[in-house]
Amino acid sequence: MGEVLIAGMASLLICIFLSPKFISYLRRREFGQNIREEGPEGHHEKAGTPTMGGIIIFTAISVPFLLLSDYDWRSVGVYLAALLSALLGFADDFTKIIRRRSLGLSGKVKLGGQVAIALLLWYIATQKADLPATLRLRTIDATVDLGVFYPLFIYLVVAGTTNAVNLTDGLDGLAAGCAAIVLLAYIGITFITSGQTDLSLLAGCLVGACVGFLWFNAFPATIFMGDTGSLGLGGAIAGLAVMTKTEEILILLGGIFVVEALSVLIQVFSFQTFRKRVFLMAPIHHHFEILGWSETKIILRFWIIAAVCAASGFTIYQQSIA
Repeated sequence: MGEVLIAGMASLLICIFLSPKFISYLRRREFGQNIREEGPEGHHEKAGTPTMGGIIIFTAISVPFLLLSDYDWRSVGVYLAALLSALLGFADDFTKIIRRRSLGLSGKVKLGGQVAIALLLWYIATQKADLPATLRLRTIDATVDLGVFYPLFIYLVVAGTTNAVNLTDGLDGLAAGCAAIVLLAYIGITFITSGQTDLSLLAGCLVGACVGFLWFNAFPATIFMGDTGSLGLGGAIAGLAVMTKTEEILILLGGIFVVEALSVLIQVFSFQTFRKRVFLMAPIHHHFEILGWSETKIILRFWIIAAVCAASGFTIYQQSIA
């Protein structure tokens, strides 16, 4: 546990001490956020805020992890899934900056990148970490053999989680705070399970980096994580779910991300089918903004919901191994 705390503190401090110079560098290069025209009115004043803060997050994660890790295949698989997702996000962020608009990589390129990440995660999980190609249903104490469909299942977990975290990254500190809460639950999950100490170390690095980044990303943000950070953190959470066989309870652990993603799906389905909107704007945090809630009020309440969901998911996992 001491090593996990040291790694987490190291990640936090690296984030805090490197971020000011990185923010200054981004400002000099004018690497700022492009805001969607159709977004909430109050967000237009955020245009130009430095983005790609995910670079700092993953620098802070990588240094202590690479120095302290035992390089267990499960932790290596999670780290590579997170890093490659962050690189995909970086390509998307950089494309947006070069084109000076809010549209980045094409859908086909993102799809191809996520398929490759899912296949790598599947290979490491089944061939290197010797995990079975099964889905563990912890709520009913059952196991489903997915066989040849296991790679497809992992893709759905990776794509669903990365996109859900990305959709949540719409308010200052919202995604980073919610991700830190979910990852804190994964420290507990991996710590109480024998043989997963290296995963605990990586989860500790992830939590430390998220908290350190919040120092600058909390409202009013001086830097955004961009897709580099949101896709990378989503990849880490998806990887942890696969390597700990918690894909089912990830729906509860990451409940706030599920709500954000569902709000977009419901909005799109309702508008395309009935030409009516369920929410004033999706994702759902924008709905509350338009209702007149302050940004800090939305963020704090969403963090509370995220904490309740993560605690509930951790309790179910704990009961399943008792």
